[in-house]
Amino acid sequence: MLPLDKFLYKNSGKKVVLLGKGELFTREEYIAFLKKSDIEVVTRLEDEVVAIIEYHRISHVEELISCDAYVRDIPIYKLSEFEKIMSLSLVDSHILMSLKLKNDQKRLYQLLHNPYINDSLFLKLIPMYIWDNSNNSDNNEDRGVVIATLRRFLEFKANEEDLLYSHLTLNRLVRDTKNSDLLYALLYFPDYRFLQKGKQWVTLRETIASSSYVNQKTIRKLLNFRDKNIPFYLSANPSTPLEILKKFANNYHETEIDEALASNITIDHTLFIELLSNRGSVREVLLTYQPINTQRFNLIEAIQIEESSYGALGKNILIEEDVLHRLVKRKNPFLLKSLAGNTSLDNSMIKTLYKKNKKEYDIILSANSSTPTDILMKIYQGNKSNQVLLSALASNPTTPLEILEELFELEIFEINEGLASNESLPLEFLNILKIDTRLRYALTNNQTFTDSITQSLGL
Repeated sequence: MLPLDKFLYKNSGKKVVLLGKGELFTREEYIAFLKKSDIEVVTRLEDEVVAIIEYHRISHVEELISCDAYVRDIPIYKLSEFEKIMSLSLVDSHILMSLKLKNDQKRLYQLLHNPYINDSLFLKLIPMYIWDNSNNSDNNEDRGVVIATLRRFLEFKANEEDLLYSHLTLNRLVRDTKNSDLLYALLYFPDYRFLQKGKQWVTLRETIASSSYVNQKTIRKLLNFRDKNIPFYLSANPSTPLEILKKFANNYHETEIDEALASNITIDHTLFIELLSNRGSVREVLLTYQPINTQRFNLIEAIQIEESSYGALGKNILIEEDVLHRLVKRKNPFLLKSLAGNTSLDNSMIKTLYKKNKKEYDIILSANSSTPTDILMKIYQGNKSNQVLLSALASNPTTPLEILEELFELEIFEINEGLASNESLPLEFLNILKIDTRLRYALTNNQTFTDSITQSLGL
């Protein structure tokens, strides 16, 4: 049997029977499309009928016609195949102009549910849809638009179909997508709220403002909402242009905005100096998260910050190597204690800290995944009675297996909690630990353990 498009082209001037009522187009549209190929639509099997085009749901009478066509060996095509041909023939500019002129919401809704139109057209249709503003969360049409959007753009497994029926899944879509045009289109959705794990509410717009894939067009629209929370999220977003970040610094003299800017690694030297002049939490955030080169470090030294502020600097994993070498030689206890837990230190730097022979550093070094195994062994041998240190070793993925096995044999809950979170612990031990229901949280956050469950389920 010929593909439908070739069949229609070959049978110009003939007749077809349409059975059933499709969902993507009206019967009038089907007839008009066939008329372009000089094909007439009739309701019964006349002599010049060359094909049946039928929907998957048809009435009893239509079923009799379909059976009769089968007996006569008349080709029967699926309406979905015909709808695909029609959809691919649509001209985006014509569709958009027609909808703007007529404001035909029913036609718009049909198009949004048409899986055959391209993504570009779909995203241009979204701003034209009129949402229900009556606070009726059960509006069927609104829910249908959310479902159509999720189905088109969200990657999900076959067993996750139920995710499509909740607007809460939009949060996942925004976090997963790299499509800037989709993020812009989602700003036309109601500003849904999502409850985060930390029991904090975040809105759809705030989530979009946090995305790395926002473009200037999306940022402008976000700011046009005049939402007082949006600047905070954009201030922390590395994708926000520098000129906008500087406007935030000049226009908002709020600690929260300054902290967000201080965490943004794309700020320039001028903003860095301005924020460094702040005391308290803003300076602490700046020292913890900003890339620190020799030039910036010299600035920090020049303003003579208090000794305790160096504790924040010691946590920073974006410090250049030559600066780190200078830092580990200091005598500042706040700095050295933080550096002991810094995973960006190399072996020589960690050895320098270890040689200072500070017990409090040993505990922190025990949990540092960058600590060389020979030092971990020495720390373990000299501290077998220190339960806090043993718990730190238990959670460290670079702790030698022989130590982990000995820690497992101790059967101490606090140590087992560290072991349950350790992705390097062999699966045979993790499976034993799962019997203790108190370790459920640690195990469900252990990639090794969760991957084994996923694999066993064939997911």
